[in-house]
Amino acid sequence: MSIQEIADQLVDLLRKGKFEEAQKTLFSEDAVSKEPLSSNIPKVHGLEAILKKGEQFRNSVEAWHGITVSDALVTDKFIAIRLKVELTFKEQEPSTMDELILYKVKKGKVQHEQFFY
Repeated sequence: MSIQEIADQLVDLLRKGKFEEAQKTLFSEDAVSKEPLSSNIPKVHGLEAILKKGEQFRNSVEAWHGITVSDALVTDKFIAIRLKVELTFKEQEPSTMDELILYKVKKGKVQHEQFFY
C-alpha cells in the first residue's frame, strides 16, 4: 500500500470515529505512540499497548459531540493530520481537543505516531 493510500484510509477511518480499526489495519506490530511531555501520558510501544491506550481514552469519555479530520498532508515518509474532537469526559464539562498528529510510515505501515496539542 502506498503512503497516499494509507493516508486516505487513515483519514476515512478517523472521520468515521473508527480509531481502533485504523490502528489495527494500518499500524505495525512494533509501532510507537507518543503524546506531549506535558500530558503525563507515557510513550507506548507496540500495537497491543497502543490499542490499550486507546481503550482507556475511550472509556474516559462520557459523550462524543463531533469529530473533524483534515485532509492529510503527505510526504514520502510522513502523514500529518489535524484532528479536532468535541467531547465530554466523565464528570467534566464539554471540551474541545484540537491537535496535530504526525505519522511516520515505513514498509507500508505506520511505525510512529506523535500528538501535538
